Amino acid sequence: MIRFFDILFSLLALIVLLPIFIPIMIILKFTGEGEVFYLQERIGENEKSFNLIKFATMLKDSANIGTGEMTVSNDPRVLPFGKFLRKTKINELPQLLNILKGDMSVIGPRPQTKKYYYAFSEEVRKDISQVVPGLSGIGSIVFRDEESMVKDMGDPVSFDLNYKHPYKGKLEKWFVENRNIIIYFQLIILTVLAVIKPEKKFYKSWLKDLPKPPKELEQFI
Repeated sequence: MIRFFDILFSLLALIVLLPIFIPIMIILKFTGEGEVFYLQERIGENEKSFNLIKFATMLKDSANIGTGEMTVSNDPRVLPFGKFLRKTKINELPQLLNILKGDMSVIGPRPQTKKYYYAFSEEVRKDISQVVPGLSGIGSIVFRDEESMVKDMGDPVSFDLNYKHPYKGKLEKWFVENRNIIIYFQLIILTVLAVIKPEKKFYKSWLKDLPKPPKELEQFI
């Protein structure tokens, strides 16, 4: 049932968004470094790797510069047009193609790079590897503006690995344990609301049984 809606929603979205995608692709081709798409290896269902597709928003070698795989607010590696794409989350929309291919679902645990996937506990990895990763999910909703969360941190990578990432793992584990068609549609609606009104924490009133965050994260989420 979920796969049916994944195909339906991704096809409809691609048709509707095509008039937007074309000018974005032209702008990216003739600005920045001339790259339109960015492919990054991620870990999917059953721990199989796949290439996640995004619009290019950063310098080509950004993974080996600065904070590496982690992006922070006002990151100097982000290209000018890329800032707009990232703020609006439009850069994530080419993943609709990943959904059609079956690599991803509309809703699921966010697919991680190897570094961050294996930073999860073995218990979390065992759970999230059972399902197809998602374009959005509870982790994405709770951490809607995560880049700005660490902008004033002295060591944002350490804060991420010690606090944010472990809590993300708990959220994704919660999703796998509670996954059903109702949660699927709830998280789609919450994703839309998070994009429209990111300052509102609608998920807190909709999903009251989420894992409690550590005190280090309470002021942010």
